[in-house]
Amino acid sequence: MIDKVFEYIRANKDILINELCGLIRIPSEKGERTESCPFGEEVDRAYSYMLGLAEKDGFSVFDADRYGGHIEFRGRGGEVMGIAGHLDVVPAGNGWDHDPYGAEIDDGRIFGRGTTDDKGPVMASYFAMRALKECGFEPEKTVRLILGLDEETDWYGMDYYLSMTERPDFGFTPDGNFPAIQGEKGIMVFDIAQKFGRGPGDGLRLRQVKGGNAANMVPDHAKALVLGSREDYEKIKERAALFRKETGYDIAVRQAGKSLEIKAAGKSAHGANPDAGLNAVSVLMAFLGTIVFANDDVNSFVEFYNNHIGFETDGTGMGCGFEDAPSGKLVFNAGVVEISEKAAALTCNVRYPVTLKAEDVYEGMSPLLAEHNMGVIKKSHQYPIYLTSDDTLLKTLVRVYRERTGDMESVPLVIGGGTYSRAFDNMIAYGAEFPGDEELMHQKNEYIETERLVKLAEIYAQAIYELAK
Repeated sequence: MIDKVFEYIRANKDILINELCGLIRIPSEKGERTESCPFGEEVDRAYSYMLGLAEKDGFSVFDADRYGGHIEFRGRGGEVMGIAGHLDVVPAGNGWDHDPYGAEIDDGRIFGRGTTDDKGPVMASYFAMRALKECGFEPEKTVRLILGLDEETDWYGMDYYLSMTERPDFGFTPDGNFPAIQGEKGIMVFDIAQKFGRGPGDGLRLRQVKGGNAANMVPDHAKALVLGSREDYEKIKERAALFRKETGYDIAVRQAGKSLEIKAAGKSAHGANPDAGLNAVSVLMAFLGTIVFANDDVNSFVEFYNNHIGFETDGTGMGCGFEDAPSGKLVFNAGVVEISEKAAALTCNVRYPVTLKAEDVYEGMSPLLAEHNMGVIKKSHQYPIYLTSDDTLLKTLVRVYRERTGDMESVPLVIGGGTYSRAFDNMIAYGAEFPGDEELMHQKNEYIETERLVKLAEIYAQAIYELAK
């Protein structure tokens, strides 16, 4: 049976590719809420696209008031296997070599936001269900492809969906790494905030700093506006030239009306792996640290950032540089900054080890923040998860991966990423990133190889077959 399914996938790979390209062309970044589209019209359009495919192919569908839903391959028994993916994407950002929503195919690669996170894996999972159905597979357990619509932001949609239907008994989410994810670190999002006192009326002023798109992305851009004299501007331009020469970082300075605009460029990466990117906010703050502003509170905040965060990604400078044996070091990402002449707010995304608690992190930072008269605004938290090595679901999925790839060396991982596994019981992340793959999630020029897409469909088809028969 399963060999017949593989043959179907290979014979129909052009359909798989074309249907993914259609989904990629929908720019499903979270948009303005409307009465019928809780997460914006484009996210809803991607959702309708998937439900339309399912209805055409004869699957049952369930819609939870446009907050999310599922596609169902009904089985004979009462158990339900879930596959939880998402159709929303992080903002595309700048600097792409291909249209991020063009789904251009170049040298066997489909380029576009969402090709790896998570539209490509969702489509591979759906095509695996279609292949099994078309080849006559009759599952004992119902297979349910759950479509999340705000995974990259607040998960309100998943909460609403789960309030409208029963949870699956077990399953996986195609939104992590192979051979499988054994655990996920705890995730916190919070703001570090400080109010500034009124500075002197004259002198060089830092009017504004903005940088980053989302807490869970390494910022690839940041800019500042300063207001001062022509002499101030000439000195800043000279410092910028020297800074570029000494550091190699990308700093650009130009006149913007009466102000001087300072731009920093970095490299985006997923907030779970900030070492794979270059934080543009950190680049900008490093440069601003070479300038003395009239307001001492502004200078103090810049100094604090450079001394205690800077380019460090494990939280040591903030007093929360924890680690443990199962999951390694804490991960600290400064994702978004907004500074005015009155206040500063830095949105941070922390992934903490599985044996710790969120309060351990807050307590670790507390003395330092109190010393600098800074506050914390808690925004969101997801608890860590961890499975033992003898877990049946984990062992089955790892075996399927090894049979389909021949990779007998790679072992299950503990990651900093946060997947929909946290929203369910007995669910783990399973692919779609392979060992040794280039890190593409949340980065410009995101792509998936067409052959890799086919391989994903084969792996997910066998996993469904093994778990649902």
